Amino acid sequence: MRLYLVQHGEAVAKEVDPARPLSERGLDDMVKMAEFLKRCGVHVSRVLHSGKRRAEQTAQVLAAAILAGEQPDSVAGLNPNDDVASFAEKLTDFQADTLVAGHLPFMARLVTWLTTGNNARVTVAYKPGSVVCLQRQEDGSWILEWMLRPELLGEASSGSRSHP
Repeated sequence: MRLYLVQHGEAVAKEVDPARPLSERGLDDMVKMAEFLKRCGVHVSRVLHSGKRRAEQTAQVLAAAILAGEQPDSVAGLNPNDDVASFAEKLTDFQADTLVAGHLPFMARLVTWLTTGNNARVTVAYKPGSVVCLQRQEDGSWILEWMLRPELLGEASSGSRSHP
């Protein structure tokens, strides 16, 4: 099973909009990421997000490209300072490839927890819109397969875009 852990795209400042939706750049970055993941053959059985607007928008854009016929789901336990061990425990029940859109520091701590067994020292440097792909091994441990940041994708391959 693969687990795609995504930090939401760039959001507007709280002073601009307290709900902190994705900025125009954040939307563009997530569209580029969605197109890239789709071209690479990434498909997931479910997409989860924290319920905060920026994570929900990120999940919607990615789901439109890599989640067949389903909608993203809001789940508890993905907020910035939630307990990663509790969420990691729930992953033992996951059998199919899953994408999770959330926030820092939670996402970085979750990657560290899953790959090292503790989260005292973060081992991955997220930027808004980054995707980390972990693979669960037969023994239940997790390994890092790859990480991708939006700036590595360059300009969007398509001049048109649509956002949910």
